[in-house]
Amino acid sequence: MENHMDKGIAREVERQVQVIVDRAEDVVTLDELRQKISRSITEKRPMKVKLGVDPSAPDLHLGHVVVMKKLREFQDLGHEIYFIIGDFTGMIGDPSGKSQTRPQLTREEVRINAETYREQATVILDPEKTHTVFNSTWLSPMTFADVVRLGSRFTVARMLERDDFKNRYSKGQPISIHEFLYPLAQAYDSVAIQADVEMGGTDQTFNLLVGRAIQKEYGQESQVALTMPILVGLDGVDKMSKSLGNYIGVKEPPKDMFGKVMSIPDSVMATYFRLVLLDSAEAVKKMTQDIQEGRLHPMDAKMELATRLVTEFHGHAAAEEAKSEFIRVFRQRELPSEIDEVCLDGMKPGDTVGLASLVARAGLASSSSEARRLIKSGAVKVDGVKITVESASCTVTNGMLLQVGKRRVCRVIPEG
Repeated sequence: MENHMDKGIAREVERQVQVIVDRAEDVVTLDELRQKISRSITEKRPMKVKLGVDPSAPDLHLGHVVVMKKLREFQDLGHEIYFIIGDFTGMIGDPSGKSQTRPQLTREEVRINAETYREQATVILDPEKTHTVFNSTWLSPMTFADVVRLGSRFTVARMLERDDFKNRYSKGQPISIHEFLYPLAQAYDSVAIQADVEMGGTDQTFNLLVGRAIQKEYGQESQVALTMPILVGLDGVDKMSKSLGNYIGVKEPPKDMFGKVMSIPDSVMATYFRLVLLDSAEAVKKMTQDIQEGRLHPMDAKMELATRLVTEFHGHAAAEEAKSEFIRVFRQRELPSEIDEVCLDGMKPGDTVGLASLVARAGLASSSSEARRLIKSGAVKVDGVKITVESASCTVTNGMLLQVGKRRVCRVIPEG
């Protein structure tokens, strides 16, 4: 009987391992993961699986979804999820992948963003099975002596093994001491909740490994570090990021989400099907082959991707409406059925203004410099006429039509 039970446990361990490693980039270590799952089954004690997210921007995007869907799979396997909102570490700023010191957020900025994260996390995670906690709970009460003790558990030499620190140090670029504290503070989160597994993107590998080391220093068993691939953003080059403007937010309006998905390069479609929609590797491989061999048009595949993504976050009816609008506007080259009006105070009909400034003030670009780049690339039209001169000026008229690319359109309503 005991041998039969052992075989049953072994089968269940392997079943869970297969679910967990699917789509994952790396697991440190696989043997430790098997041991933790086996103990979880034997002791009827769910593993504690941790994801830390710093609320550096107010919205979650599809890049976050890649990791959070893996968390949902852990939930479905019966394990406990600790969604740690870094309201304390967010004020430090994660230096991962940064070539310069990251600006620190105010407590109020972090608080507002954190509340949004907690609400949006329920789009993917089961709120009944999710422990949403703020790391200020244990980090804020720490004394300076506590911080010194934490710092003594890790060496500067090991800290400089981290690529971004190593690169900046070799180039003589400044590294602030508080940036060294970030991975230590995140590692202490794992100590505070006694994490069995910590998840993150591949850019978080160093931080996750520091967590393993610090747990051992505090007499705990080291967590398993599980990393997921980074989702490439709309530009097809850099990771999806709010700061880079190449993101798709989970709460974006259906038509905006649909249009953004349709703008991604064909070359990254497969990763969206695999990492966000969770299609099997076999299904994605077949789709890719069908496109390469001419049995499937890339536009049709992308239309399916956009429809399924909008359906997941907004429902079937909203997806069909967004699809119809996209076809009407972009395939038939018509303007959107609804065009926002932007009222600009201090500007009157007949005023002559720089086009770049006007595009930025209308909210169609994040800054005048970005607007100039858009103008130079031929993406800006005024009343249907393409303007490509960066320094161009225009005469303001009531209701003039400003258009950037295919999706961003508004009518300018000046004062008076």
